[in-house]
Amino acid sequence: MLDRLLGLASAVSFAAGTAAAPAGPPAQLALTFEDPAIVESSGLVATDDGLFLTTNDSGDGGRVFVVDRSGRTVGTTSWSPDPLDVEALAPAGPGEVWVGDTGDNRRSRESISVLRVPYGHEHRTAEPTAYELVYPDRAHDAETLLAHPRTGQLFVVSKDIFGGTVYAAPKRLSTEHPNRLRAVADGFAFATDGSFFPDGRHYVVRGYGTAAVYTFPGHERVGSFPLPPQQQGEGISVGVDDELYLSTEGQYTDLLRMEVPRQIARAMAPAADVPPQRPVEITEESGTPWAWFLGGGLVAAFVLAGGWLLLRRGQAP
Repeated sequence: MLDRLLGLASAVSFAAGTAAAPAGPPAQLALTFEDPAIVESSGLVATDDGLFLTTNDSGDGGRVFVVDRSGRTVGTTSWSPDPLDVEALAPAGPGEVWVGDTGDNRRSRESISVLRVPYGHEHRTAEPTAYELVYPDRAHDAETLLAHPRTGQLFVVSKDIFGGTVYAAPKRLSTEHPNRLRAVADGFAFATDGSFFPDGRHYVVRGYGTAAVYTFPGHERVGSFPLPPQQQGEGISVGVDDELYLSTEGQYTDLLRMEVPRQIARAMAPAADVPPQRPVEITEESGTPWAWFLGGGLVAAFVLAGGWLLLRRGQAP
């Protein structure tokens, strides 16, 4: 019963939050996915050699698409057994990508997993190395997987309505036993994807309508900003020149490119060793980064409260 209520709350809050989200700044078209098999671009990685890696949301058979800058799929990597709920990608070094089988809409999985998957200009089937991860508290839904560009350490950001949590994986993962995650910071609410900047000093996490930049290793919020309108924006990746690439669910969708807003870019400059006392919160006339919380969060609260009353009535003699 509780799992159903959580799922309903997520769905309702997403709908309300999408309607309330700010319009966002303009962005440039990077490419349009030409492959009809790319229908739910949930995870995204912009590689150093000009390629884009993406994966479908839950429901696909477990595969990574390699797309060139024209939008054409030039390679795929498929694996088995079928994943439970693939949601995220993160860089894993030349010719490899981390795949996050981390989705859990019902919050019922005993563990999640990450796989190190090879990719290239070819269509292949692989048997990637898989690593099991376990949360220190309870099950979470998560769509964000971060890999530090220098150390390679992985971080998972949970997708929670009233604020997520950043979990750090062990620096060295083991295939012989489950790897215990460790909560290290509060995270972006309802996070759908994230990416480190190339220098490893900051990372960005997005939701459906807004994004936020954080320092590393302090996990201090530098600021937030609205994103360009998308059908159901989910993926984000930082390119080699610190530009942001944004993907969305849907067939034949556009991959967008935008710059980090100037105010936030200035706060991220190397000279700014100490984060500002107040994060830079960029808003548009049509809304603010808090619109999602006010719209989606309140609806979710009503849904959960109603469910609690139903449970109480069911337990009454």
